Amino acid sequence: MEEAYSMQYAPAVVRNVWDIAGKLGYSAYFPFEEGGYITDDHVFINKILNIPTIDIIHLEKKSNGDIGFYPYWHTIKDNMSSIDKTTLEVVGRTLMAVIANEK
Repeated sequence: MEEAYSMQYAPAVVRNVWDIAGKLGYSAYFPFEEGGYITDDHVFINKILNIPTIDIIHLEKKSNGDIGFYPYWHTIKDNMSSIDKTTLEVVGRTLMAVIANEK
């Protein structure tokens, strides 16, 4: 999902990353859906330094329509044994393609 502050401050960056992910066949991991506002370091980098910065974060739609985090996010179980290796690969390959396409 597209994190809301990222869309507010750096929509072109979000679109570029999501478009490239789609071209690589990863649209299931980068859905063009509105996510919630996540106050993270990227907010301050955008506000204070005016550097277009985005947050790529696993957000899920809950059965009641709310948007939430991965179940182990920021818990003791948030470690490499719980993190999906395929997701890491998809994000890594997407970002490598984004960097390779920069002019």
